[in-house]
Amino acid sequence: MSHHDLATNTITAARDELVALSHFIHAHPELGYEEYESAGVVMAALENAGFSLERNAANLPTAFKASVGTGALHLVFCAEYDALPDVGHACGHNIIAAASVGAALGLAPLVDELDLTVTVLGTPSEEGGGGKIDLINAGYFNDVHAALMIHPWPTERLEATCLAVDHFDVTYLGKEAHASAAPFEGVNALDALTIAQVAIGLLRQQLRPGDQVHGIVVESGSAANIIPARALGRFMARSLTTERLAALRERLNACFEAGALATGATLQIEELGSQFSHMVSDRDILAHYRASAEALGRRFDLDDEGVAKPTISTDMANVSLVVPSIHPLLMIPTNGAVNHQPEFTAACVTPAADQAVLDGAIALSHTAIGVATDAALRQRLLSRA
Repeated sequence: MSHHDLATNTITAARDELVALSHFIHAHPELGYEEYESAGVVMAALENAGFSLERNAANLPTAFKASVGTGALHLVFCAEYDALPDVGHACGHNIIAAASVGAALGLAPLVDELDLTVTVLGTPSEEGGGGKIDLINAGYFNDVHAALMIHPWPTERLEATCLAVDHFDVTYLGKEAHASAAPFEGVNALDALTIAQVAIGLLRQQLRPGDQVHGIVVESGSAANIIPARALGRFMARSLTTERLAALRERLNACFEAGALATGATLQIEELGSQFSHMVSDRDILAHYRASAEALGRRFDLDDEGVAKPTISTDMANVSLVVPSIHPLLMIPTNGAVNHQPEFTAACVTPAADQAVLDGAIALSHTAIGVATDAALRQRLLSRA
């Protein structure tokens, strides 16, 4: 039996377990760094399959490292399982986790023959905090030769344009006053935030292609007849590279300072989590993924036609700058819905989504087999460490 057939058969035999894993995570949405149930069920699946398990990786309660084999070539599959506020698993992280577990299960019987070490890293808080960056900083990618994962999407794409992104809170502090009797005694923090938003809106005309900014008002006062003494906005800024993002932040910070200057409010900016970088996909690993996915009947017409890549941000991008990596987009039918919509949440537990778990696991495992048996690529990866 070929390596590919053995991996496929192993994954297919675990189909019910993998689908149940996906559905459990989907039914128990947890926010970043709080994915206790989701991380627990993923760890249990791997431990039950004989993987050695390290809990609390990087001192994070919902991060882990599960490994099998002691071979020279060390491949990592990243498992995400955090959800979004309100809309739950509207980015399909349940599928990501189950597919990464499935890929590792498929390779487990082959680790000795292919001289592999296979690891699943549980990477919390992709939707903001950046668990993969925490794991990078703690050394969990130091001995890794390649990192792989798939991400559900409405279309099949080999890669996205991953924008560098900052997450940050902007707080204005003013002074309360009676809004009718003595408004002139107050300092209006909400006005400061409004002025900053207007300034950012006007700045958009001068933004470079690829630069983006978006935000929400989290706090805006307590009553209409009280001058707001506190206003809080949560923002994200994105750009094509980390260098471009730094330049964009300078211009945005000037907009926030304008709000403070105009109103007399005090400005505070708090960075949230770590900065996500731009991504560099490994072309050779990606070629193996394409061949593996096409063997399952998946097509990459949009890539071949040169259709613009979708723009996203992910902490897998940071991994790609330290370890050769891929992050292809795996199609699930969504009836026109896009990621981060509640309709996408519903699409992540359909029979087609369950098949995507299986396809993703098989494609990733076959990619790993291709990498392990590609002499030139294997040598290039091994020569890094």
